[in-house]
Amino acid sequence: MAAKGNTYETTGEYIQHHLTNLVCGKTDAHGWTCDPHYADQMGFWSFHVDSLGWSIFLGAIFIGLFRAGVSRLSNEAPSGLQNFVEMCVEFVNENVQSMFTSAKNPLIGPMALTVLVWVFLMNLMDLIPVDYLPSAAKAVGIEYFKVVPTTDPNITLGMALAVFILIIFYSIKIKGAKGFFAELAFHPFGKYLMPVNLILEGVNLLAKPLSLGLRLFGNLYAGEMIFILIALLLVFNSISLGLLGVGLHLLWALFHILILGLQAFIFMVLTIVYLAMAHETEDH
Repeated sequence: MAAKGNTYETTGEYIQHHLTNLVCGKTDAHGWTCDPHYADQMGFWSFHVDSLGWSIFLGAIFIGLFRAGVSRLSNEAPSGLQNFVEMCVEFVNENVQSMFTSAKNPLIGPMALTVLVWVFLMNLMDLIPVDYLPSAAKAVGIEYFKVVPTTDPNITLGMALAVFILIIFYSIKIKGAKGFFAELAFHPFGKYLMPVNLILEGVNLLAKPLSLGLRLFGNLYAGEMIFILIALLLVFNSISLGLLGVGLHLLWALFHILILGLQAFIFMVLTIVYLAMAHETEDH
């Protein structure tokens, strides 16, 4: 089946094109290239330029919005932006205070706020019709262009890895290297089953960043796939199927808004919970 403008011969090519990142890297035969077809030759140091670019751009929007909201603080006639910023800060602080009961860390609040808003903005890009920005990019010579960073496991697992590094850092800082090792080696079955404890606790520790990153990626990837499948209805020369596609797109977008916000909230809450556990010093 041909897709729009006969650009793609089959629906499979259409779907694959929309799921392919703009990958740039160095190959032995072609030097530096941004052709995804050579991604397997680029090795570890290949970059998903579209995912990185949109992540940085949306991070800059987050910083700009909140800086503008803070710079206009007023007790007499607060602006809508100020109210929004204060609401977000209070919401995050309430969650941090409810989970950090035995320790205080000034880093957790700002980081949780960053995670919540940044991830939500990246998720929000999924509501843009799947052909709009890729078609605009193609018009200026960019063949592949994904616009939802959280549908890229490199982005979600990268954020999860940063959280994992903080978990290890604070676990050792608060409990000491000896205390951290004891937590892994002597629980839950005592010192005589140390190998079993290390395996169980090691798996539990590594599962935290994996589940954190893959949960976000899986939900957003599935949502993007549904939008792409709905968009395929628009390639038929049929008014009824076209109207059905538009209707399904609107319905799924309305439902998907809940998923976008929920996934950002879950990522923030789990980040707070994991770091709170890293600060605990009591035996449980």
